Amino acid sequence: MQWKRHRTGSLRQRLQPHRGELVAGIREGFPIFIGYFPVAVAYGLLAKSVPLSLAETGLFSAIVFAGASQFVSASLLLAGVGIGSIIVTTFLVNSRHLLLSTAVAARLTGSRRGVALAAFGVTDETFAIATTRQETYGTPYLLGLNTTAWLGWLLGSLAGHVAGGFLPHRLQAAMGLLLYVMFLGILMPQVRKDVRVLAVACLSGALHWGLRMTGWLPGGWCLVAAILVSVLIVDGLKGRGEKA
Repeated sequence: MQWKRHRTGSLRQRLQPHRGELVAGIREGFPIFIGYFPVAVAYGLLAKSVPLSLAETGLFSAIVFAGASQFVSASLLLAGVGIGSIIVTTFLVNSRHLLLSTAVAARLTGSRRGVALAAFGVTDETFAIATTRQETYGTPYLLGLNTTAWLGWLLGSLAGHVAGGFLPHRLQAAMGLLLYVMFLGILMPQVRKDVRVLAVACLSGALHWGLRMTGWLPGGWCLVAAILVSVLIVDGLKGRGEKA
C-alpha cells in the first residue's frame, strides 16, 4: 500500500510542472480567445454568404486556422476564383509562419513530444506572446496557449455562421478591425519592457508597405522579408551600440 502511494505521489510530482505550464498557456491565451471570437464571427458571416455550410465553415476554421487566409479565400470563392489560385494565395499569405514557427521553436525547452501539434496553432498573436515571454516554456505551455486561441476562432466562426444575416453589415465591418485592436493590446505591454519591440514593429510596417507598393514580392513574402530585415537591422544596431 505504501509503495502504491509512493508511486502515485511520484507520478503527480512528474505531471505537476507540465500541468502548471498548460494552465499558464491557457490563462495567457484567454485574451486572444476574447479577441479572436468577434473577428471569427465576421468570418462566419462571410462564409455563409459564399455560401459555405456550417460544417464546411467549422472545418475550414479548425484545419486552416488563419484569419487573413480564410477571409481572402472566402472572398475569392465568392468571386468565383479557381481552387488552385486560392491554394497558392493562401500559401503566400501564410508563408510568414515559416519564420514565426522557427522563432518559437528556438525558445522551446524540454521534450519535443507534441511539438508538431503545438506548431499548428502558431499565429501572429500567440507568436507575440510566446516570444516576448520572460519565463522559459515547453510544449505544454504552447499547446495551452495555441489551443485556447484556436477554440476562440473556431467557436466564433460557428457563431457567425449561425447568426447569419441577423447582424447588420456595419457591425460586421467593424468586427474586422478588432483583430488589429487586439494585436495593439498585445504589443504595447511588450513595448514598455523593451523599446526595440516598437522599433521592429514600426520598421517592419514601413518596409512591408514599401514592398507592397513596389510590387517586387507577393503579399505573403513581403511580410516575411519586412520582419526578417527589421529584426536584423535592430539587432545589428544594438550590437554596434554594445561594442561602442
